[in-house]
Amino acid sequence: MTTSQDPAGLRAAAVAAAVSGALQGDPDLRLTGIAPLDRAGPSDLTFLASVKYAKHFATCHAGAVLVTPELAATEGPCAVRIVVSKPHEAMLTLIPRFYRAPERPFVGVHPTAIVADDAQVDADVCIEAFAVIGRGARVGGGCWIGAHTVIGDGAQIGAQTRLYAQVTLYPGAIVGDRCAIHAGARIGSDGFGYVFNEGAHQKIPHVGGCRIGNDVEIGANTTIDRGSIDHTVIGDGTKIDNLVHIGHNVRVGRLCLIAAQVGIAGSVRVEDGVVMAGQVGIAGHHTLGARSTLTAQAGVVSDVPPGETWGGFPARPHRQMLRGQAALSKLPDLLRKIEQLLKREGDA
Repeated sequence: MTTSQDPAGLRAAAVAAAVSGALQGDPDLRLTGIAPLDRAGPSDLTFLASVKYAKHFATCHAGAVLVTPELAATEGPCAVRIVVSKPHEAMLTLIPRFYRAPERPFVGVHPTAIVADDAQVDADVCIEAFAVIGRGARVGGGCWIGAHTVIGDGAQIGAQTRLYAQVTLYPGAIVGDRCAIHAGARIGSDGFGYVFNEGAHQKIPHVGGCRIGNDVEIGANTTIDRGSIDHTVIGDGTKIDNLVHIGHNVRVGRLCLIAAQVGIAGSVRVEDGVVMAGQVGIAGHHTLGARSTLTAQAGVVSDVPPGETWGGFPARPHRQMLRGQAALSKLPDLLRKIEQLLKREGDA
């Protein structure tokens, strides 16, 4: 959650200058916030980057809009327009000017937190109420540890990392610098491995580690299992959404994007730059090639070549999947025609 940076706001001219945009309209208009087309008010900045949203812009009451050159003349009541080639990127530049992230409430350790005597905790950290830091754990400089978070024995956290409320790092888990792990995430829990023996499912002990790189973000209630013998690894710069499960021994490369409700079974290899849309499921022991993309609800049961886009179940190249869906949609009519032909033959 963010708070307003400056109640007085920014002049439209200053906004245009910040993104090197061409200003049309009143340069002195004061803008105090950012909002989507359908909710923006007279003091808000919004953006229009696709013609499919032109119908919303026609009734938009925003004070100013970031707009592409192609859409700069779109009809709508918003008179102040800042023309930029990439409104989304311009918005990323402007958000910090309108809003600031919440600051740590204090520096130090809350009286209700429990910190083991041999834990290594830097002096400039913030450890909130009822957090628990286990034996031999290490918390780097500038970290912010939320309330009721548990950092297990021997776990390590790099500098400037934030763990939100009720995060659990199991013993031995390692988290890098400048990470953000959101509420309810569980890092380093046992993987799901059993052997059926003597009439029962006997648990395979998981003695591997869980390694989270630098600049990683992990969403709320996501679970990343530790390895069975090897480590589970998340590469630098990867961003993981809420409610994701990553199984034991999985290795995720750098700069990957993993959307909500993705499930990755054990020993999968995800190479650098892979993108997974929502509810993708990946069977164990497969490899997703670098810069490949999986569309929503894809079910992966084979390796995916680098750079390709796959979808559907079983997942296959995107064009092939679309052709299959198109053919399937014609199937009821084809069956009806076949039934009619068979009926005529039977009546003849």
